[in-house]
Amino acid sequence: MLFRSPHATRLVAELEDALGTQARMVEGGRGIFDVVVDGDLIFSKHQVGRFPKPGELIKILASRT
Repeated sequence: MLFRSPHATRLVAELEDALGTQARMVEGGRGIFDVVVDGDLIFSKHQVGRFPKPGELIKILASRT
């Protein structure tokens, strides 16, 4: 059974709403939550020690363009 945390579910919905694209969750383990875009790691809960704040991923993605 795949467990999806409320944080991860909220972040996927936020990305889909803001970008108008489909985001995909991949089951991981040990509390690791990484966000990878086009093969580039843009956020790592393991490295930062927390989930992204609301709007944080959108700001990171906007700065990539």
